[in-house]
Amino acid sequence: MIDVRLSGDDLDLSTCYDFVQDPACGGIALFVGAIRNHNQGEEVTHLEFSSYDGMALKEMRKIAEAASEDYGLAKVALHHRKGELKIGDVAVIIAVSSPHRKAAFEGCAYVIDELKKHVPIWKKEFRADGTHWLNARP
Repeated sequence: MIDVRLSGDDLDLSTCYDFVQDPACGGIALFVGAIRNHNQGEEVTHLEFSSYDGMALKEMRKIAEAASEDYGLAKVALHHRKGELKIGDVAVIIAVSSPHRKAAFEGCAYVIDELKKHVPIWKKEFRADGTHWLNARP
């Protein structure tokens, strides 16, 4: 089972955790990506995420399906925020469940790595001095 979401609203860790719980699974792995106050030695004030929603959701689902198949995951939740986020806000949550912990850890790592490589979500970073840059991943 797979749950992918792209939302302008706050993400909820318990929603993702509850989704992946399964009595057949002994391993649940979670990754939470939060907005930090610095990058490359510069102070960051906030971020803005934009996306090509239809393609992003399609790619997110493809990644979750591949992780499920390759790592034997029972369930995958992959939620990403869009819009303006302040320091401390949660940008992404990944939750996976598997009968065994190693597959859960490896599957979760695979999902975040592939998300960063392939999903058309762009990050605009605002710095304290007023400058900004756009992370031009896909």
